[in-house]
Amino acid sequence: MKLFDVYPLFNIEPVKGEGCYVYDKAGNKYLDLYGGHAVISIGHSHPHYVETIANQLKHLAFYSNSIQNPLQQKLATLLGKLSGCDEYDLFLCNSGAEAIENALKMASFYNGRTKIIAFDKAFHGRTSAAVNITDYEKAKAPINKSFQVEFHPLNELESVEKSLAKNDVCAVVIEGIQGIGGIHMPRPAFLEALQDLCQKYNTLLILDEIQSGYGRSGLFFAFQYANIEPDLITMAKGMGNGFPIGGVLIHPKFKAQHGMLGTTFGGSHLACAAGIAVLEVMEAENLVAHAGRLGCYWMQQLYELEGLTQVRGSGLMIGVEFPYSVGDLRKELLFNEFIFTGSSSDPNVMRLLPPLNLQTGQVDYFVARLKKVLQVKTNQVLSSVAV
Repeated sequence: MKLFDVYPLFNIEPVKGEGCYVYDKAGNKYLDLYGGHAVISIGHSHPHYVETIANQLKHLAFYSNSIQNPLQQKLATLLGKLSGCDEYDLFLCNSGAEAIENALKMASFYNGRTKIIAFDKAFHGRTSAAVNITDYEKAKAPINKSFQVEFHPLNELESVEKSLAKNDVCAVVIEGIQGIGGIHMPRPAFLEALQDLCQKYNTLLILDEIQSGYGRSGLFFAFQYANIEPDLITMAKGMGNGFPIGGVLIHPKFKAQHGMLGTTFGGSHLACAAGIAVLEVMEAENLVAHAGRLGCYWMQQLYELEGLTQVRGSGLMIGVEFPYSVGDLRKELLFNEFIFTGSSSDPNVMRLLPPLNLQTGQVDYFVARLKKVLQVKTNQVLSSVAV
């Protein structure tokens, strides 16, 4: 049997991770500024994380959600404390896409509607409902297009209001910071006005914090830069530092009923152990505030480089835009400088999504390597012009 070939793969085989570095089977050491799609939140193989999971594995890895699992409540309590969202309820699942699926389901339960508003360049997942609200037609099969979706320009309120005024929209779904779309941020004033409109027209506001949450923006959730209280908040990626876990924070306006949501593996003993360890490390090492401070420093260093079109983002979720496609530039950084970076749906944007325990010296190293690569590229262009 062979694997179904849907991923373009670099010829690199990582075998070990430590902190902000990964090592391949040839012994090369790479600075990881991508974190496997923003998944590695507290660093590769953090000792507390490894110890917590190993200890849990010795006792019980899994049993179904038909029994008592105190680890779920421990995770919920710690999450409420660190996030400032203690009044919400937590539903645990396995991934970001599954979190979105359940959030959409809860919204539709609440007001009985099916139409969704999302935003240009949005990415919410690849499962059936999630991919239908994702602005990426290539990933949608005909069966996915099962309910009406409208995509509106980010930060433009007028068109959204016209749609909401028809009183048929179930929910507005928006990312705290657009990740795959190229690191585009909703303005706080836009989010605040959006919430007001949703409340006016009995529409639910869903904040997708799957990539931008868990401290990456410099606050626990990126939406917290605005004065809003979303109806539903989806989480995943950095939640388990590589262990599959996702969740939905559900506003107390919703009333739970047995059977309305469910999952086999979500909230397992091992998943909860991973999630608890992540939050304990984040609290002990003050990683949320660290991400905010270091992100400001990093972006300032990037602003000073020549050859960039724009630098945008918040905390350790940064997009660097160039006046050309970044594919070759990323390969040079990867294969010549041993630095992982990320792509986006915008071919000119490089995404930087490192572990939250990245250090200043590692930022300086990257900036120096990037400056070197850009200078080589500039010299090549000048040489070709001279010829």
